[in-house]
Amino acid sequence: MPSSNPSAISNGLRYLDDRGWSELIDSRWTIDVREELERSGLGLTEDEIIEICNVAIVPEPDWDTKERLNLDDYWPTQQDQINTSIKYNAFSKHTLQLIDNYINDIQNGSTNFPRYTIPEHAGFCKGGSALIGASVVASYARTSLETSGDAESGKRSPSNWEIDELQEKLIEQWAKAAHLWVEGTDEILTSALGPIIAQGAEAKVYYREGDTSVAKERASIYSTTQKALEAIALHNYLFPETAMHVIGFTRDSDGLFRIILTQNYIQCLRLAYKEEIDELAFSKGFRDNHSGQGVNYISDRIALEDMHPANVFIDDISAKPICIDCIVKFVK
Repeated sequence: MPSSNPSAISNGLRYLDDRGWSELIDSRWTIDVREELERSGLGLTEDEIIEICNVAIVPEPDWDTKERLNLDDYWPTQQDQINTSIKYNAFSKHTLQLIDNYINDIQNGSTNFPRYTIPEHAGFCKGGSALIGASVVASYARTSLETSGDAESGKRSPSNWEIDELQEKLIEQWAKAAHLWVEGTDEILTSALGPIIAQGAEAKVYYREGDTSVAKERASIYSTTQKALEAIALHNYLFPETAMHVIGFTRDSDGLFRIILTQNYIQCLRLAYKEEIDELAFSKGFRDNHSGQGVNYISDRIALEDMHPANVFIDDISAKPICIDCIVKFVK
């Protein structure tokens, strides 16, 4: 990417925003955007106009347009466009539109989010637009730290706590701009979803008698927020009968970042026995992790942990073991 003045890029994006260009979705408008910027009076250089076009238009242009504009070396992915827009213009209307476009493309199957296999990606999509959007923002946070001055000069890689801190901060900013942030959560969720029926260090659970789902405020026990989001996608892939659907984000009274989600209500016949949990894990392609004290399992790709009876119920209807919650993460 060409080196440009961040202030000029921000001014150009704001100029387009003010003139209703924030909902551009394809490259047919590229020439019009260039002409608009050239007559804007902002004094933009050719490189700056190219970079603004890179951010302002999605998805990749047709070959004819690329040839006319000579953008072969410059055209970014949707994540790249979002990263540049966040960097220069924070969570403006234009940035939110780019994120929404990417979410829609992921959900309708026209593109995939990196990291996941096709079956895992289905679990990712099942988590809902809020999970996908937060994952996009978390990806930017990590990239921005890894490509910062210190990282580029080879001094050091960012620590997990630095990544987690920035991911929480930026997801909160995005969630507030996207109207997915909830204040005063206990009162709001109790009113909307019923009283708290369980509470621990990891989650608060809300349920109204007769409803088909519970709501949870879930705290992260993972090293970064991105890994907490991945855990939801992987849980949905492994255990679709108790899939988690993210509906928002909040901080509790102690300032702890929490993910708000809904999950099918399971009527518990009894807690599962160790042998039943083993059979469930083995059926999913896992083997016993012998250092895990009987509650941890592993495959070549995924680690499945904390599979004790309080997290695995025998369903009252099917009489089969069902995982309600666990720790799930990529091995690497």
